[in-house]
Amino acid sequence: MRNESDYTGIHDIADLITAQAEALSQKLQAHRLKLFPPSAQKPLRQFGIAEAAKFLGISTGYLKNLSLESKGPVPALNGSRRRFYTAEQIGELRVYLEKYGRPNHLYLPHRRGGEHLQIIAVVNFKGGSCKTTTATHLAQHLALRGHRVLAIDLDPQASLSALFGLQPEFDLGPNESLYGAIRYDQQIRPLSQIIRRTNFPGLDLVPGAIEVSEFEYDTPTVLAKSDGRETATYYSRLETALADVRDQYDVVIVDCPPQLGYLTLAALCTATAVLITVHPQMLDVMSMCQFLAMMAGTLGTMKRVGADLRLDWMRYLITRFEPGDGPQTQMVAFMRSLFGDYVLKHPMLKSVAISDAGMTKQTLYEIERKQFTTATYDRAMESLDAVNWEIEELIHEAWGRESPALPEKPKGRMITSAEEAADGA
Repeated sequence: MRNESDYTGIHDIADLITAQAEALSQKLQAHRLKLFPPSAQKPLRQFGIAEAAKFLGISTGYLKNLSLESKGPVPALNGSRRRFYTAEQIGELRVYLEKYGRPNHLYLPHRRGGEHLQIIAVVNFKGGSCKTTTATHLAQHLALRGHRVLAIDLDPQASLSALFGLQPEFDLGPNESLYGAIRYDQQIRPLSQIIRRTNFPGLDLVPGAIEVSEFEYDTPTVLAKSDGRETATYYSRLETALADVRDQYDVVIVDCPPQLGYLTLAALCTATAVLITVHPQMLDVMSMCQFLAMMAGTLGTMKRVGADLRLDWMRYLITRFEPGDGPQTQMVAFMRSLFGDYVLKHPMLKSVAISDAGMTKQTLYEIERKQFTTATYDRAMESLDAVNWEIEELIHEAWGRESPALPEKPKGRMITSAEEAADGA
């Protein structure tokens, strides 16, 4: 354990911070290697039959019958004869059901025809609003539901990348983050060369890193040298980068930094939808008020110079909500009275399951249910499902689909242990 004496002789503040950053980085790398040895690649758990059926949009009984009739991939069986599917097998089941399943049911929900790429910017001016947690879980949910998803880490802190198992200072070389695809000089690279696969089939990642912050410093220099004539260069930078891969994906989730800088503005000018996360506390709502005012003024200026700011939808997501907290409940009611349907119907509840999973850089889709009490895990997953299903419905509506092709929505409860146990009967 380090103490003050370990840094004896270092008097320059920059040198001190550098030494401590290196020490912390080494410890975090050792911690990661301990969690995910030997290759430090994150594993992905298997999904019970009820979970698999939920993602496929079919009943548990229907999926069990497919297994009994040896149709589709063969699930693993545990000692209680309960069936488990990998994420890859869920994808294989989609392909099988698209060919042999019930008619007029969309098992492969890829966009088609004139359906445009959905680019969702997840934003907030204030840290701690669960922006990254929301973006990660939403991207994973959409991938498990059969969409082709690209997650973009626009934050130099790279928290989204960390949740996908990357530690930028060890796993990324120079020019291997998003910055490589949006920089202004001759070292710019196609986004397709930067994208990395994740442990979720159908979900790819554009990693973030500290070098992404260079965009915030480069842009004013470019604008100054061009006397402001190159304004369009920065606000269309992300959109131009995405043009390289846009036909390969259905949905792009952009985790923006907690500030209204050039990176966030580039995301907002590229987005087809905006999701604003907000914790229902007075200080957070006051901060959001300032953020909205700044964003309105800045985007108004952007629009006058030619930015296309048309959105399919914009919503506020209440995060870390505690229903038993009187002031929070009042704040949510206040927001609903003010913004109406622009506030998502379902809030994301504060949950020890989500926060504890994050301690090991995992999400609820990765961590085993048995690591928590049943009530704690199910309550968190029910809340998460409700939010993500609602957002998925907005995506399908933006595509003009009369039927969102969603599975039966949660009705105030999760699949119970008894229902899953019945699978082994």
